[in-house]
Amino acid sequence: MESNMKRNFDLYSGFDASWKQKLENLLAYGMAAGADLVEIFLERNDYIAALSEQGRISNTTSCFNSGAGLRIFKGGRDSFFSTNDLSTTGLRYALTKALSMLGLTIPDHNFSHFQGLFNLVDHGKMKMDWLNYCPSLSLGAQLILQASSHINQHSNHVHVWKSGFSRNWQEIMVAASDGTFARDIRLHQSTGLHVILVDRDYRSSISRRYGTANYPDDIYNWDSEASAEDLCHSAGSMLYARPVEGGQMPIVMSNRFGGVIFHEACGHLLETSQLERGTTPFADSICTQIAHTAVTAIDEGISKHAFGSYSIDDEGMEPQSIVLIEKGILKRFLSDRSGELLTGHPRTGSGRRQNYSYPSASRMRNTYIAPGPYTPSELIASVDKGLYCKSMGGGSVSPSGRFNFSVEEGYEIKNGQIGKPVKGATLGGEASIIMPRISMCANDLELAAGYCGSVSGNVCVTVGQPHIKVDSITVGGT
Repeated sequence: MESNMKRNFDLYSGFDASWKQKLENLLAYGMAAGADLVEIFLERNDYIAALSEQGRISNTTSCFNSGAGLRIFKGGRDSFFSTNDLSTTGLRYALTKALSMLGLTIPDHNFSHFQGLFNLVDHGKMKMDWLNYCPSLSLGAQLILQASSHINQHSNHVHVWKSGFSRNWQEIMVAASDGTFARDIRLHQSTGLHVILVDRDYRSSISRRYGTANYPDDIYNWDSEASAEDLCHSAGSMLYARPVEGGQMPIVMSNRFGGVIFHEACGHLLETSQLERGTTPFADSICTQIAHTAVTAIDEGISKHAFGSYSIDDEGMEPQSIVLIEKGILKRFLSDRSGELLTGHPRTGSGRRQNYSYPSASRMRNTYIAPGPYTPSELIASVDKGLYCKSMGGGSVSPSGRFNFSVEEGYEIKNGQIGKPVKGATLGGEASIIMPRISMCANDLELAAGYCGSVSGNVCVTVGQPHIKVDSITVGGT
């Protein structure tokens, strides 16, 4: 069934230079109608996923879709309309609707100052065979069943165990009235593990996610046994942990997924979409100190294998490596087309969207705090009494950066040494207050894959950091 569906999907032609004339006609009509800028985003998508629960495949997904999103900019306003009809008639109807939202209509002629599209910049032509090297749905299911069996081998008191696999292949083409004409193929693959241990009244819950971008056979190199062993060791350590003693205290936060707090509490505040809405406290802070001098933060879309990497963003621009914060000084905001037009901050290749049904917005890619000069043990040794946060769980963040995150795996620190495990810890604060308190960064930067949900849907990202020390933060307990 899977192979038949794949053959049917292949009957739909992809995007190539032959689309140029059709897209130029649409853009010319949009500009003749009075638009300042017209952008067309085309997409084809091939997605599969499998979920295993209690050692059995409980759900599989296989879907294919295609469509277009058209965006019109006019005098500080914009409109957006999407369609899954890629015919000339369907795209012209979508253009008509997008224009009408701004009070514009397609004229009888298409005479305008539009000079036509540049030659196609094709980042996808060397990626056409990627799908041939990816695991099929059945092989993906086998991989997660194998991971499930390892969970049972490495832990006692397993009550719930789940594993998941997903693969998302995407072909895009972007054309805009500024001449942009680009194509790309993207590939994201992900696996995830979750376990709940229960022994009488004792309970622990731990999750892990692993993800890779643009390397078809990466998933075959996933060491599912090592991942399951790591997961079960963490869950076992937390099963009999005593409740944390809350209060204001220093913490040391682990590398990898510890970076989720910077991503959520601070990173979003450095997107121009926040400037447009007036919800960031850093609006007037360029070239001023917003963090400790120990903190340098970077966002980029170019690291090999990293989950948030791509060749072009969803507005056709190649990604840049952006230093957001340098030694505590705010240097840049992440900007897309709308951000550049409305706030004046130059585009950074950060325009992203979940799919063609969303307009793009300024979004993070691979976002991390840069490494420092210390070892993790030196950070821990500097704390007399505090908390070591080995892995973070879920949380919430307000538009202004006030956050509250759970600590999935935590340990007390006493006299510069990691002590007994503690459970029920949460970290709370505000980005503008906590960033100046990150006083030490270790030399062990690592990234972790994840998904970020915001105004333009869910996109693949990585978060990261080395071990960091926060001098003082509110630790809540159960």
